[in-house]
Amino acid sequence: MLKEKIHQLAKQYAPETIDIRRHLHAHPELSYKEFETSAYVQGKLKHLGIPYEVKATTGVVGMIRGKNPEKRVIALRADMDALPIREENAVAYKSQNDGVMHACGHDAHTSILLGASKILQELREEWEGTVKLIFQPGEEKNPGGASLLIKEGVLHNPQPLAIFGLHVHPGLEIGKLSFRSGPSMASADELYITVRSKGGHAATPQLTVDTILVASQLVVSLQQIMSRNKNPFTPSVLSISSFQGGYTTNVIPSEVKLMGTFRAMDEAWRFQAHNLIRKMAKGLAISTGAEIDVLVDVGYPVVNNDENLYPVARARAEEYAGKENVLETEVRMGAEDFGYYTQEIPGCFYRLGVMNEAKGITSSVHTPTFNIDESAIETGMGMMAWLGASVYSS
Repeated sequence: MLKEKIHQLAKQYAPETIDIRRHLHAHPELSYKEFETSAYVQGKLKHLGIPYEVKATTGVVGMIRGKNPEKRVIALRADMDALPIREENAVAYKSQNDGVMHACGHDAHTSILLGASKILQELREEWEGTVKLIFQPGEEKNPGGASLLIKEGVLHNPQPLAIFGLHVHPGLEIGKLSFRSGPSMASADELYITVRSKGGHAATPQLTVDTILVASQLVVSLQQIMSRNKNPFTPSVLSISSFQGGYTTNVIPSEVKLMGTFRAMDEAWRFQAHNLIRKMAKGLAISTGAEIDVLVDVGYPVVNNDENLYPVARARAEEYAGKENVLETEVRMGAEDFGYYTQEIPGCFYRLGVMNEAKGITSSVHTPTFNIDESAIETGMGMMAWLGASVYSS
């Protein structure tokens, strides 16, 4: 049976796929600068005899055609970029690019998709349809590589019936997979607010408009948007994470800058909140005499796992990994530009367990000590190949 053959090949090719992951981990590149990574992926696909094209400068899109290639098209996506973090792991494959690290597991995602590609290419006479391979740049930085690839037509010629992506989960044990239906990851927008007015001596505040006080009032008032306007059953977060103003004890500054993030699980509420943020800032400016500029840098949308695709994907996962190893994933307020794909076609973004407490592999993503139990790569590549070969097949 096809499933057993995929299991066998995943086990057989896991060691070389782990080597791929270690190479990528040692040579991380930042968002939209994945030139060596892109060339490496292209070389692997060329060696496998898989045709590909380059999109969005460093993105790579491959195509594997099985029997009756027009029957169905499934897309599989992996991201390739790293983060500006200095690695602290004492491993042989530690980052060789100082200050850059694969601290979010994109090296694992890319190697897993390459491993799945090898399996699917070898077994292409045993499954029907076409699998589109999307190696994506720039997931970590606006505007998101997914949005750039979509603009360049990655979801057309041919158009996939569905798209799948995975993310390593350092809070989930190895051998486990987790899925969720509907909204599963939040939108993410960046807030940049500047408060300006006449500064002056701190001993004569009546001759100034106290920008520190105005900015402080705004920080507190913004939380009222969350507590008194948001549906309490809809997760959402507004955090001001930077407050910059003033430089000494006896001067009220003429300018204060705030930065923060706004996250939501509902797209309608998301844009309603943007308007409320602007409205609140405008009202405070009028009442205090300050000038307040608000920039909402609209980022990634909600990752919305298709409610019809979810049961199909979960059933395939239970077939492949065993029902006891497939769990319900939690809602996460982190963001992922995979959400752009789910706005266009049915998508399913799922989690792969990489935690091993016995080995001390428990660090969270985006930390200098993040790592994975590499035995999870066998599960990851096999599962992705199985989804590509089996979903919507007869």
